[in-house]
Amino acid sequence: MTRERSPLHPDPATKADMAAILGGRRMRRNRRTDWSRRMVRENTLTVDDLIWPIFIVAGSDLAEPVASMPGVERHSVDRAVKQAERAARLGIPAIALFPYTDPARRDESGSEALNPENLVCAACRAIKAAVPEVGLVTDVALDPYTSHGHDGLLAGEEIVNDATVDVLVLQALLQAEAGADIIAPSDMMDGRVGAIRQALDAKGFTNVQIMSYAAKYASAFYGPFRDAIGTSKTLIGDKRTYQMDPANGDEALREAELDVAEGADMIMVKPGMPYLDVLWRLKEAFGLPTFAYQVSGEYAMIQAAARNNWIDGERAMLESLTGFKRAGADGILTYFAPAVAEILKR
Repeated sequence: MTRERSPLHPDPATKADMAAILGGRRMRRNRRTDWSRRMVRENTLTVDDLIWPIFIVAGSDLAEPVASMPGVERHSVDRAVKQAERAARLGIPAIALFPYTDPARRDESGSEALNPENLVCAACRAIKAAVPEVGLVTDVALDPYTSHGHDGLLAGEEIVNDATVDVLVLQALLQAEAGADIIAPSDMMDGRVGAIRQALDAKGFTNVQIMSYAAKYASAFYGPFRDAIGTSKTLIGDKRTYQMDPANGDEALREAELDVAEGADMIMVKPGMPYLDVLWRLKEAFGLPTFAYQVSGEYAMIQAAARNNWIDGERAMLESLTGFKRAGADGILTYFAPAVAEILKR
């Protein structure tokens, strides 16, 4: 009578067969211990990879919670200086500034964008005076300033391109004068990178860098951000005539190629996790410093799931950011920046 072999207890012949199949190659050996996993790790997240987006609001000693972004606040300029000082202590290289503009200051043309005393310009001057070693990234677009919530000038139902670029150039110059280190046009108007570069150079701002939102998609993941800057209730229609179709990847290569030719120093993909393939393709194609924006919706999803104990929030946060590095990102704009920096210091 032949005894049946148990699949849980293979006999020596089966073990020999397995050894022959593997040919001595056992991938799990390198994963067995913590020191070994660290030694063979292909990608490493460091504090140098982080850019911290901060929201600015008018007032003094204010920190207003953003309901749809747990843990994120709008800061008055004096409090924003404190956040910049915190960034310096944590070793975060740069912060990105986004304003919540009082609705009374918004109009059809976004004229507040050209006010030298607007929130972004005031924050730039205050932060540079207090913490000059922290890089400042400023957003060039009109949506925080327009009554209709669009990134450009509205003529009827059309966002007009060339007239918008003229305004964006003036906005960029004001920000550079206020102390911005990196101008980051997020509007997706054609030709704006070249026009901004020409204007900056003509005015002597040859060292001011441009980080182009080269591939910015018309995404559903921006909702909490629009709450934070106050445009979720003012936006008329949508932004699909100038932001990219989420179905397109080849188009991102063409967009980035134009921005690089026009003088972009760095390029960005936004949102992040749904577009890791695009991030990889841009990095491979151009070899330029390439960034990803882990947008508000990505942040809010991780936070919501963590607060409901559905996931381990800290591990999910670090895993998501490591994924950007694996896909080729040189850096990540993330609202998790201070929390991650604290963990890395640990």
